[in-house]
Amino acid sequence: MSASPSGISKTGEILLTIFLKHDQSQNIDEIQGTLAERQWWDRFPPAGVQIDSWYVAMGLGQIVTLRLPVEKLQAVNIELERSAWGVFTTECFVAYDFEPVRDRIVARYRAGEWGSKP
Repeated sequence: MSASPSGISKTGEILLTIFLKHDQSQNIDEIQGTLAERQWWDRFPPAGVQIDSWYVAMGLGQIVTLRLPVEKLQAVNIELERSAWGVFTTECFVAYDFEPVRDRIVARYRAGEWGSKP
């Protein structure tokens, strides 16, 4: 994916990192029961949204990175509100693939565009 300075790729995709912080007043059976009642595992992520990564951070919760077309952002938000709230508190951060940007910066640096190298 090639990112523009706005963070939106040339293909119109964004990365969305979501922190799903566990409600520590509930145990795992209560959490999974609520998620099952709300059909979380069927509904999230919505159709047309790809899971880029999904990790558990002990003591925090889950860290999910989704790759999605910009127009799917509202659907992701609705599913979080419908299915995750009350089980998790959520924080969302739009991101983009920095690696191609880094490569351009390094090439310009090595070409001497930003002063002398150490």
